[in-house]
Amino acid sequence: MELNLTKPICFFDLETTGINISKDRIVEISILKVFPNGNKESKTWLVNPEMPIPAEVSLIHGVTDERVANEPTFKELAKEISIMTKECDLAGFNSNRFDIPLLAEEMLRAEMDFDMKGRVAVDVQTIFHKMEKRTLGAAYKFYCDKSLENAHTAEADTLATYEVLKAQLDRYEDLENDTKFLAEFSVHKKFADFAGFINFNEDGEECFSFGKHKNKKVLDVLDKEPGYFGWLLNADFPLYTKKVLTAIKLRAFNNKI
Repeated sequence: MELNLTKPICFFDLETTGINISKDRIVEISILKVFPNGNKESKTWLVNPEMPIPAEVSLIHGVTDERVANEPTFKELAKEISIMTKECDLAGFNSNRFDIPLLAEEMLRAEMDFDMKGRVAVDVQTIFHKMEKRTLGAAYKFYCDKSLENAHTAEADTLATYEVLKAQLDRYEDLENDTKFLAEFSVHKKFADFAGFINFNEDGEECFSFGKHKNKKVLDVLDKEPGYFGWLLNADFPLYTKKVLTAIKLRAFNNKI
């Protein structure tokens, strides 16, 4: 089943130096842009992460320090990637918990703004786990009856994720061919930030999901303990989380004026 789209959607996958969203860097990114009329555009980049790639990580995705030594940095690619994905919905495999948060960090480090306003994110892994609870390779075999060659290369994983989502729509009548529905279905829990440090209570108010202020409203904490905001901005939290906290604080300040 082909996707029923009202705007372009970008399937993408990242290969990285590790799994720490705040500290690790992209070494390869592949994007498959699918348009409402069915046309497709794809691009894959190797990226110099400006840090050593651990040998054990290179064994997984095949990207070594030597391969990326003369490749552009993410900051050099950020504008091109931003243009390609601008005003597009996003999709990936485990993208809500890893690829989108890490992409956001890289964009913000490159001084490019990044947010999800006006677009949605479809996580094909979450759909798969809710329906079958397996891995991408197994998903590709299960839904498409194909073996995933070159697994853990960004391009192969991106193409496989796109094919799996289309096959999921064919298989499950309960799934609506609508990116907004798929985005809502592929979310485990809604967070204000990508990394999951700020969630929402039943009234839709931002709350901390960690530490001594867990389940307390962000606005209440920042009002009663203003120094906590400064500590958060200087601590080792993702840049996007800091951006969300700053927006909440500014919103409260503007409401008082």
